[in-house]
Amino acid sequence: MQGKKQHTEKLFTSFKISDRVPRQNLYRILKEKLDLKFLYPATTTYYGKEGQASIDPVVFFKLILVGYLENLNSDRKIIDHSQMRLDIIYFIGYDIDEELPWHSTLSRTRQLYGQEIFLQLFKQVLKLCIDKGMVSGRRQAVDSAYIKANASLDSLVEKEVMDDAQTYSDELMANDEEALKKKTISYLRKKKVEQHHAWKEKEYQQQHKLSQSTKERTDKKAPQVFKQPHPLQHHRCRCAH
Repeated sequence: MQGKKQHTEKLFTSFKISDRVPRQNLYRILKEKLDLKFLYPATTTYYGKEGQASIDPVVFFKLILVGYLENLNSDRKIIDHSQMRLDIIYFIGYDIDEELPWHSTLSRTRQLYGQEIFLQLFKQVLKLCIDKGMVSGRRQAVDSAYIKANASLDSLVEKEVMDDAQTYSDELMANDEEALKKKTISYLRKKKVEQHHAWKEKEYQQQHKLSQSTKERTDKKAPQVFKQPHPLQHHRCRCAH
């Protein structure tokens, strides 16, 4: 008998993500092996004591790591990709019904730390992955098994990954929608100010020309006034004769 799947979406269901992520899955292994608690004291100076809570720094760098391992070079791609993957949702410590951070949150957090500190911390995260045998080279994640230790290749792998981390960071900056938006707004504002100044200069020149033209017409129409000699001067002249 041919089966035909019927589906009616349930409003409530009992579901554990950990039951759906295989033991050999890369992100499950990373979740168990990576200790990123050092990120809390390393970033604490960038946050105030009050106000709305930010994205968890560990979650932030886990998402950036996902982007690196999956070769996703924009914040939007990272979030769009992650929200479709149960293993990644499990890796960053979210539940299936939790909304992931907005892609703009990743951009603002990177800007908050600054490029130098962001890259420095991200390289530390990658170094831990290399030490655990989870990263073998340029944006290649090894799923299902650890990389066999090879002392002669360790330094080469680390250098390659660290160099690629710089390239990846540059790509994220180049594709940063928030930064591009700010640059666009700044450019438009500057253009508007320049246009306003140009308009004012043009208006000033037109007003100046109009004023000069009016003055010239007024001077032409004005009657000539001849200065009469003073009576005393006229009397002196007669006395001299």
